[in-house]
Amino acid sequence: MSDHNIPAAQSALLIVDLQNDFLDPKGAYGRAGQTAADIAALPPRLKPFADLMRSKGGFVISTQFTLVPGKGGEPMISPHLKQLRPFLAKGDFLPGAWGHQLVDLLQPADVTIEKIAYSAFYMTRLEWVLRKCGIEKLYVAGIVTNGGVASTVRDAHIRDLETVVLEDGCAAFTAETHATAIAALKPVCRVTSITEAITELAAS
Repeated sequence: MSDHNIPAAQSALLIVDLQNDFLDPKGAYGRAGQTAADIAALPPRLKPFADLMRSKGGFVISTQFTLVPGKGGEPMISPHLKQLRPFLAKGDFLPGAWGHQLVDLLQPADVTIEKIAYSAFYMTRLEWVLRKCGIEKLYVAGIVTNGGVASTVRDAHIRDLETVVLEDGCAAFTAETHATAIAALKPVCRVTSITEAITELAAS
């Protein structure tokens, strides 16, 4: 079955890591001055597609980057991440906390997946959930294009899921990094715009 023939009810918008701790000025990254206009622009750009996906009987799935709390609530942070993001601290990306949640504009998600690495498939229940829900097609959006998005897309590809990247529904900290990542994904899956995806989903 080609991806165009997969019905909306077997499709999902997979939102990668559009969380308060990444996007909100009061979140972990905002407090540290780690912001980008392209990233901040994503929720309102994606909302019409998310609303259409819900109305057509499809799924909205949100992945949540997670810092697992250890002794005393101190987060377990991989050494490479601690070096890259030394500002990450206790309470950031904490499961159940405000910062960990999907931004308000895109809520509610039908399914929420905690993730601890770039790929939303690595040591998570995502693949199990997709099979249980009968989802065969993923429209992937979120941040960052070269990290969580790219890794998740490649892992979806090797699981024979029809995967479509929403080019203007993803962003990185620089436009150049985003463009390079999108170019590298084009041999892996279909890349399209939110507007084109809306037209396609509306007709399904």
